[in-house]
Amino acid sequence: HVFDLLLLGCELTGSTKSYTFQVDEEDDSDHILALSVVCLTDGAKDECNVVEVIGRNHENQEIAVPVANLKLSCQPLLSLDNFKLQPPVTFRLAAGSGPVHLAGWHRIMHREDASFEEDDDLSEEDEEELPPIMPAKK
Repeated sequence: HVFDLLLLGCELTGSTKSYTFQVDEEDDSDHILALSVVCLTDGAKDECNVVEVIGRNHENQEIAVPVANLKLSCQPLLSLDNFKLQPPVTFRLAAGSGPVHLAGWHRIMHREDASFEEDDDLSEEDEEELPPIMPAKK
């Protein structure tokens, strides 16, 4: 498999409380989103800033899970150790006014091209149609 690794960054504020990361549904690649760090940035007040991740569970129901509660005076930064998520996913500032910066990466695993598999199948068929090996004459 071939894959691309892209950096991800977004900022949640009082005026922009959510950010949704989604991929093209017709894309045949596998996508993994990993969240590395959530931190308060310049201009943050000393208040609780709660960041939620909104996704879907195994029954395709929307669920919201808090992943960080940041406060300037006691915990301005949280490392999430590449917390892996399956797109589409929304990050929401559920409490506080931010700004909160989220950083991570997006990995795209490209599936092998189907035409290569078809070529392999054809070559096997060609081999089967070869005449049998005759014993050498003495």
